[in-house]
Amino acid sequence: MMRRTLGNSGIDVSGIGMGCWAIGGPFHNDSGPSGWGEVDDAESTAAIHRALDLGVDFFDTADVYGAGHGERVLGRALAGRRDQVVIATKWGWTFDEATKYAAGGNDTAAYVRQAVTASLARLGTDYVDLYQLHIGDLAPDRAADLLGTLEDLVAEGVIRAYGWSTDLPDRAEAWGRDGAHCAAVQHDFSVVHGADRGVLEVCERYGLASINRGPLAMGLLTGKYTAETRVGAGDVRGSGVGWMTLFGEDGRPSPDHLARVESVREILTGGGRTLAQGALGWLWAVSGATIPIPGCRTVAQVEDNAGALDKGPLTAAHVADVDAVLAA
Repeated sequence: MMRRTLGNSGIDVSGIGMGCWAIGGPFHNDSGPSGWGEVDDAESTAAIHRALDLGVDFFDTADVYGAGHGERVLGRALAGRRDQVVIATKWGWTFDEATKYAAGGNDTAAYVRQAVTASLARLGTDYVDLYQLHIGDLAPDRAADLLGTLEDLVAEGVIRAYGWSTDLPDRAEAWGRDGAHCAAVQHDFSVVHGADRGVLEVCERYGLASINRGPLAMGLLTGKYTAETRVGAGDVRGSGVGWMTLFGEDGRPSPDHLARVESVREILTGGGRTLAQGALGWLWAVSGATIPIPGCRTVAQVEDNAGALDKGPLTAAHVADVDAVLAA
């Protein structure tokens, strides 16, 4: 079964993690919905338990998901099994748990301690394995001011390692170079965005884990979406926010991205893989640093994704074939 090391931390994790954005349920900011719509906490808990049964022991969440609700669901589901798992969470966005409103960022060193204390309480644990900055475009000099506090938290045993969730190579470079216990960069990376490997190259240069957010392109690489599919109300994919390129304001998948998925379907589904399993196998084949974290909110999704662990990476030839098709 696929295993990987969380960068230079020495922390061993399953080859995929379970992304926990969706199980947080609804929350919003001034731009509209930030979650994936309504969610069933009982099904979320069953999905987490099924992931553990199938060998997935790495769980990635954030304090803002569901305005704290996501961490609470994960913490309750993992009660009594903390020593069997690796938990990653994030901080940086302020929110109100009662109104589910995300108010904006707080990049101060003082807020790091406030946020991690609150996350520990919601998760029901006394330490976090990987603590990640969630403000992706924070200026490097502002981010540098946080490193001392993060190193203190490592020394105190509150966190084991830290990282940055950012799609900007210069930000990844800053902490990869200067952060003694920086172990990972989380970034948007999938087959449909495979040509942009700037952050991945930084991770490889500094021995960091490349944690792949959106490895299934927000669902497009599951094969379940067509040109006529429309996501439900309250789903961030239909919010029209500027960074959302995979879906339009009407909640329908981008035709261009659907076409890209179809162009590589045959390559990815070889060897008896589902489309999702092939997309995960492609990520492993691209680099030994990658750890995809596909989002799951049902048992069925967990089972499909975990099936990739037994099938392992695609081959270098498959990667070259995908690159050639998408470059055409």
